Amino acid sequence: MSENKIKDRLMSLPSSFTILFIIIVIMAILTWFVPAGSYEVNEAGEIIAGTFAYTEQQPQGLWDIFMAPVKGMLGTDTTPGAIEVSLFILVVGGFLGVVDKTGALDSAIAQVVGANRGREKMLIPILMFIFALGGTTYGMAEETLAFYPLIIPVMIAVGFDMLVAVSVILLGAGVGVLASTVNPFATGVASQALGISPGNGIVLRLVFFVVMYAIATAYVYRYATKVQKDREKSMVSEDYEENKKKFKPKDTNEKMNTRQKIVIFLFALTFILMVLGLIPWTLLNENWTMFENFNAWLMGLPVIGTVLGQQMVPLGDWYFVEITMLFLAMAIIIGIVYRVPEEDIVSGFVNGAKDLLSVALIVALARGIQVIMNEGMITATILHFGEETLSGLSPVVFSVLTYIFYIPLSFLIPSTSGLASATMGIMGPLGTFVGVAEHIVVTAFQSASGIVNLITPTSGVVMGALAIAGVELTTWWKFTAKLIGIIFVVTCILMALGVLIF
Repeated sequence: MSENKIKDRLMSLPSSFTILFIIIVIMAILTWFVPAGSYEVNEAGEIIAGTFAYTEQQPQGLWDIFMAPVKGMLGTDTTPGAIEVSLFILVVGGFLGVVDKTGALDSAIAQVVGANRGREKMLIPILMFIFALGGTTYGMAEETLAFYPLIIPVMIAVGFDMLVAVSVILLGAGVGVLASTVNPFATGVASQALGISPGNGIVLRLVFFVVMYAIATAYVYRYATKVQKDREKSMVSEDYEENKKKFKPKDTNEKMNTRQKIVIFLFALTFILMVLGLIPWTLLNENWTMFENFNAWLMGLPVIGTVLGQQMVPLGDWYFVEITMLFLAMAIIIGIVYRVPEEDIVSGFVNGAKDLLSVALIVALARGIQVIMNEGMITATILHFGEETLSGLSPVVFSVLTYIFYIPLSFLIPSTSGLASATMGIMGPLGTFVGVAEHIVVTAFQSASGIVNLITPTSGVVMGALAIAGVELTTWWKFTAKLIGIIFVVTCILMALGVLIF
């Protein structure tokens, strides 16, 4: 065997699917050795502090290992299924497949590239800020999966690589979620569990937002500059030509015709409606009832209300069921507006969904890890360990160690709202005992959850994004390693300063 072949074999790494399955196996093995335990919960499903008790061991066997991805897709009593996210991904793929039939997106991207020649890198801070705003205001995460097929061709066309394209969205939204200023699914749920206002600690979280956005943007901008100057500096340089052919828009000097402009308008409107529908307006401000009032007015109109459907949900109360419906409806509307033949609408939708099938499957596999942990009943045991370890420390040390403790816990429970509901009833009172403000505990929790969800294989967002871009998880880890280290150190410093100042 030649030296090159030996080197290639040694350097080859397992796929993301294999890595996830290996983690499921490892977690299953741990359920044989880590003592099982549980907490009592109240009517709202929140853990009651001081009620931990060891229980009968629940070792997970071969049957459970192979059932984990299935249960991860369908859900269990203790773990929500990934089916809603997976179906959303498939429908988004179908939507993009129909749009592709019109040629409008290719023309639009070509014009964006032409308009930004010579200042391509300015797209990075602008786009990252937009996604960071989504992350910090309403926890934009799974919803970003719809944007990758749109952003990737733009980034590739202006000369960047796939890592830049993924980073603009994943790191942009991710650092926004990390610094959740008013995110009701992280800050809101955690604050509610502690009985404090989500506004408590917002100044510190605004500092987090500015600092983390600046760090992430500078990191991606610096890497993009190196790649643009020297293609060999790219960590995925070997895939550049293939990605360029796969994602680069078709060469066209033609201006968009009227129908294509209408398609682009409908395309943009789809994403605007998605964002407006997902932001929980009344949770951010109880007086922001404009969409609820408008929906009630529509439903009250004679005939029109019945035609629209009496079960229509107002913007602000949407989730994956509603935005999946939105993309399905808009795919059909765009096909009709552009006068795409019926058979081409169907074939475009099916082929587009097929392109994202692996993404839909990998989300379910990632959720399988959480299934194993919950059914093995070892998550509560780890939480109890933190409960005992962190009590009796100085305020500064407690805040930093709480952040560190939440990092592995965030790996086990990648859902920010789920993690907040499960732990705040314990961690908040612990902080009070040692003189740490409850909002500091909230910030520690969301910062830890945020940094983990930038890289964890248990996150369907991370694995889905990498699957769309064709980037291996190990490559992503290598690319983000220094950034994660920087964010970790800066967060520890900000947590300590937060205790002393705020």
